[in-house]
Amino acid sequence: MRMNVSAEPDPAGLRPLSARSVVLSLLLGVHPPQLPVRDLVRLVEPFGVGGSTLRAALSRMVSAGDLRRSDAVYRLSDRLLARQRRQDDAVRPRTRAWDGDWEMVVITATGRGPAERADLRARLTALRLAELREGVWLRPANLDRPLPADLRQVALTCTARPDEPPRELADRLWPPAGWAATARSLLARAAAADHPADRLTAYAAAVRHLLTDPVLPSVLLPPDWPGEALRAAYADYRRELSTALDASDGEHR
Repeated sequence: MRMNVSAEPDPAGLRPLSARSVVLSLLLGVHPPQLPVRDLVRLVEPFGVGGSTLRAALSRMVSAGDLRRSDAVYRLSDRLLARQRRQDDAVRPRTRAWDGDWEMVVITATGRGPAERADLRARLTALRLAELREGVWLRPANLDRPLPADLRQVALTCTARPDEPPRELADRLWPPAGWAATARSLLARAAAADHPADRLTAYAAAVRHLLTDPVLPSVLLPPDWPGEALRAAYADYRRELSTALDASDGEHR
C-alpha cells in the first residue's frame, strides 16, 4: 500500500530560508502577485536578505522562469501563478455537502514514459485524489470542482460507493495521525517564533502542508482535526504581510 503522505526532511517540514524562498513567499501571498523592487528591498530586510543578495536572486529567478520583470516590477510567472491558485485553494478549499459518493479515476492509458507517469501522478495528487492501488485513484466527492476534462484521454472517471466503511477507507488512504501531528507542530512553531525569519519559515511550511490536506468531509475526520486551525493561522499571517505592504506603500506615496 502506497501511503499518500509527503516525506519532509524536518518533522514539521521546515526548510532553511533562502533569498529565493523569501521572495516567493512574499509574492505568493499578495494579490496581484507583483511588487516593485523598492518594496521588495524593504520587505526582505527583516528576513536577513540584503539588497545585493536580493538583486542577485531576482536576476536568477527571472533567468529560471520563476519571475517576469517589467521595468522595476517583478511578478510571478504563469507556472507560479498556477501554484498561487493551488495555494489559495489550500487556504480556502471549496467544498460541498457530502452524500456518500466518491470520485474515482482509473488510469487506462498505456505505453507512457516515466516522465508522463510522474506528471500524471502529480496532477492527481494536486486534485487531492489518493491512490488505492496502481492506477486506481479516488476520494470523497465533497470538493466543489470538476475533474479536468482532459483526464478522459488517459483515464476512466466515474462516481462510486465503495463497500468498505468510508472512515476506514479514508484512514487507509490518508493516515490522519501523521498529518495532524505535523500540523500541530507547525502551529506550535509559528506561535513560538519571535523573529520574522522564523515566522516566515514556519508559515511557508504550513502552506506546503495545507497543500497535502485531503480536505475530507468532517464525518471522516477525527474530532480534533487541526486543518481549520492551521488555515486560520496562515490566513492571519498573510493578512499581516499584506498590512505591512500597505503600510510600506503609504510611506512612499
